Amino acid sequence: MKKTILTIGLCITAMLGIQAQNDYAGDYTRSLSDVMKDVEQRFGVRFKYNVDTAGVKLTFADWRIRPYSLEETLTNICQHFDWNWWKQNDNLYKIKPYEYPRRHTEEGAKMLAYLNTLYADRASWEARRDTLRQEVRQRLGIDAFLDSCVQHAKPILSKVLKHDGYTTQNICIELTPGQHVFGTIYTPLRGKKQGARSKASSLHPPFGRAGVGSLEGPFPLIICPDGHWVTRSRDDEQKRLGTLARMGAICVDFDLYGYGQSEAEVGREAHRTARAHVYQVACALKLLDYMWNNRKDVDKTRIGVNGGSGGGSHTILLTVIDPRFTAAAPTVNLASHFDGGCPCESGMPIQKSAGGTCNPELLAMFAPHPVQVVSDGGDWTASVPTLEYPYLQRIWNFYGAGEKVENVHLPNERHDYNA
Repeated sequence: MKKTILTIGLCITAMLGIQAQNDYAGDYTRSLSDVMKDVEQRFGVRFKYNVDTAGVKLTFADWRIRPYSLEETLTNICQHFDWNWWKQNDNLYKIKPYEYPRRHTEEGAKMLAYLNTLYADRASWEARRDTLRQEVRQRLGIDAFLDSCVQHAKPILSKVLKHDGYTTQNICIELTPGQHVFGTIYTPLRGKKQGARSKASSLHPPFGRAGVGSLEGPFPLIICPDGHWVTRSRDDEQKRLGTLARMGAICVDFDLYGYGQSEAEVGREAHRTARAHVYQVACALKLLDYMWNNRKDVDKTRIGVNGGSGGGSHTILLTVIDPRFTAAAPTVNLASHFDGGCPCESGMPIQKSAGGTCNPELLAMFAPHPVQVVSDGGDWTASVPTLEYPYLQRIWNFYGAGEKVENVHLPNERHDYNA
């Protein structure tokens, strides 16, 4: 009898021990779906998922909830799975896999605050700027890549097509053996008076000097890296570059690596590689070299760069890499909390340069040249007027040139070129 009682007691003790072990060594487990439903009800929000939650369990589930903060609650839950949350509107949040180039706006603010502690005047800023420039080139690998390119490749040029106030001509240059850059040159028609002349004269120097609207040349040149849209021949790009040409600027755009005509050579999958990051920079430089060395109608003192979205990332990067640029307009792109969501923008670890940087600091390296940043209310650039733009103004003011950096913010526009 005593033996039986002892056996039962040992069993009970063992069961209690197992229960205690479960409680304090990784238990308090609940279905993630149930937890997220509770969070939705508690905070009056909805969730969309870009991750698979079927059958997923969450340990210490209720201990991750902060009754005073939805966002801390989501952070506690998501970091357990290497996920992240993104606010879509007042009551909708998206749950996505962790993305290394994308951060929350608050993290961007902390980064800019940190960077501002590194330089108090022009001298301390330029010391960091010079270090950044050297390390960005090294991390991008641009010099070694350019050494591997086909030297003195003769371009293939199409027939010149005449349009209303401008011409277009396609250009193809072999960049690396068997791989090419494919672009289009938009050129003002000489001597033809355009309705856009008054607009041209209102642009910031160096694009607004007397004579730019005369259409007699030499003309400013604008290199136009493309974003992740279907093709460079789409309507909005033709309208934009055609308008700039009628206003008196030569424009050159080109295909992304693995997009458009390049896709036929390397395939679309080649675009989402680190090679695309350096390849697209080299494409822009190769086209600039051609225009610089072969087109007598190019004014070498007025070289601009303008691109949107992923093309905005390359607009910024080109101002870092090549001193020939004298004006820049990154569009629907700039943010301290987003490096670009494609390897063609962030595949090479340039943001690790000089202990850590971000796109606004890279753009700041262009001071005191004129810059116009275009932002909108429908993407990550919504923070520019209150966060990134004041940071840029501080750097330009080191040179007494605060008027040469401006932000055009369009709160009702989305992530595109549109108006």
